[in-house]
Amino acid sequence: MKELRELVTEKLLPLVETPGRYIGQEWNSITKDPKETGLTVALAFPDTYEVGMSHLGIQLLYGLVNSIDGVACERVFAPWPDMEGLMRAQGVPLYSLESFTPIRAFDVVGFSLQYEMSYTNVLNMLNLSGIPLTREERGEEDPIVIAGGPGALSPEPMADFIDIFLLGDGEETMAYLVARLKELKTKGLSRKEKVISLVRGQRSFYAPGLYQVSYHPEGTIKGIHPKEAWAPEVLRSAVVKNLDKAYFPERPIVPFIKTVHDRITLEVMRGCTQGCRFCQAGMLKRPTRLRSVETLIKLAERCYENTGQEEISLTALSISDYPRLEDLLFQLQRRFNPRKVNISLPSLRVSDMLQRLPPFLSSVRKSGLTLAPEAASERLRKIISKDIKDEDLYKGVKEAFRLGWRLIKLYFMIGLPGERDEDIDSIADLSYKVSNIRREIDGAPGNVNITVAPFVPKAHTPFQWEPMVSLERMRAIRHRLKARIRHPRIKLKFHNLERSVLEGVFSRGDRRLGQVVRRAWELGCKFDSWEECFDFQKWLKAFEDTGIDMNFYLYRERDEEEKFPWDHISVGVNKEFLKSERARALSGITTPDCFTGECPDCGACPRSPSFQEAACSCP
Repeated sequence: MKELRELVTEKLLPLVETPGRYIGQEWNSITKDPKETGLTVALAFPDTYEVGMSHLGIQLLYGLVNSIDGVACERVFAPWPDMEGLMRAQGVPLYSLESFTPIRAFDVVGFSLQYEMSYTNVLNMLNLSGIPLTREERGEEDPIVIAGGPGALSPEPMADFIDIFLLGDGEETMAYLVARLKELKTKGLSRKEKVISLVRGQRSFYAPGLYQVSYHPEGTIKGIHPKEAWAPEVLRSAVVKNLDKAYFPERPIVPFIKTVHDRITLEVMRGCTQGCRFCQAGMLKRPTRLRSVETLIKLAERCYENTGQEEISLTALSISDYPRLEDLLFQLQRRFNPRKVNISLPSLRVSDMLQRLPPFLSSVRKSGLTLAPEAASERLRKIISKDIKDEDLYKGVKEAFRLGWRLIKLYFMIGLPGERDEDIDSIADLSYKVSNIRREIDGAPGNVNITVAPFVPKAHTPFQWEPMVSLERMRAIRHRLKARIRHPRIKLKFHNLERSVLEGVFSRGDRRLGQVVRRAWELGCKFDSWEECFDFQKWLKAFEDTGIDMNFYLYRERDEEEKFPWDHISVGVNKEFLKSERARALSGITTPDCFTGECPDCGACPRSPSFQEAACSCP
């Protein structure tokens, strides 16, 4: 829309802090002719442009949907408060970056639910678009509002606001949805009829309006059942079977402004076989699927040719477990070192391979080496099934310091099941030992950054039955660590404890929490993952105003037979496996890596006797 673009660029952008967030037209962005478009899709990321454009999933879905004939896919991100204020004052609706089309004019608006604390931004973006917040309030002219990502697999807190949740791998569900909706658009169906036609026969599409929730008197779930006989009792997340053949964006958009991760991102593998009991992603993304070295080299070359970016990051839930990692790093460095392109890895798992990796890492510049022990004591690691050894950590750190690295970043969790005070003290002890390893190299202590995050029990994990530790206990742990870590070379950073409490509420929440999200948004909550915007007191008032007790979701231990708000959604991992893993955790027994050991029969892999085929698969 020419008029809207002129209004924004002439009257709004000169007054905002970062105008590059709102202009579009970046290198490799796609704008299609409206006359040749039969369906329009707005990909909505409920955070700033810098955060959203760093997310590989947005780049992937953007390229995938735009590769479909007759379908136009455009992007929209949450405007920062300065831009939002100007938009509301000037009556400017939320618009897409590609064509400056109001979001309400699209056929589909799809939200990526990556983090529980982005939920109020979803409501704010809907409101700024002029789209009614709830399913029941929307009319025939309103777009179909969908959502995907990890949040869609425990979706009930957002069920009031979403028409259809897409469960599992987006390459599967999104391609089907847009192709099917393009077909349905010509048939003169009502909005409700379109939703029914989209989900019927598709076990990976969840339309919450077609399901009824009942509760026991004490507040637990009695049942979640379909209102229609044809709708499945249990839905199943979609799985891309062959990652080598799956779509990958070879022409990613190159932003005008610096983003959180300003680089080429290559997904090396999907899934993880380590089985860490706290890790939701490790359960949701099963089974493990690999891309070949040959495919990754080809993708790296094409992405570099189409972007010219100076860093390539290899990502996976557990990149150290990629079986040909050293070969891949060698080949990438041979090709990209002469071009001064940095090859980087995310957080590494501590293993015997760690001491062999530093020579391959950050070949152009020495950045911090990031490791995630999660727990500092051997006893606690057995409870969470984090099978690592201190000696491997120390050997890897020593090799990194020897090669000129100056900073080691360590990530830990507090509040884990079975945690004791001595486990907290072990974090301080381990940090000092890591710093002192550098003394063996040149006599000076090494720089160590410690990041500590509260453990949040998540749906679909062996710890989904466990209570979260109290806010008072978290504060006591923080005080204890600060008292024990007093070293000029060791920096200690904590995640926001109050925000973690809210994450704990919504990570295992039910449909009743939708009214809390709405009330919090009405009170002004948005950008809750940003420190300068987060207001815990407003959230407490939202719970008070709605009469909902957050302690019900946080601090009680669930009975093993309790029905959860996500039990009607299967990610492949069966509940009996999760129960057995919980029992092993309470006994301090580690479960071996199923990539190299025996199959534990989690149900998500064809090796499992209890395996059930996913609803969709790549051709």
